[in-house]
Amino acid sequence: MPTTSTSPTPLGRSVPWAWRWLAWTVAVLLCLAVFGMYTVPDFMVMLTDQMWACF
Repeated sequence: MPTTSTSPTPLGRSVPWAWRWLAWTVAVLLCLAVFGMYTVPDFMVMLTDQMWACF
């Protein structure tokens, strides 16, 4: 007979799949937005100027 692990989650209940799917979707969209900003030349110039101002 196979054994199954029923260890509780930190909250004491499992996270619904819809919330997990929503969290992953938001994380991926946020990463795409950040990486998309690197294709904007004005943003890259501003970022470089801010980094250069630290020195």
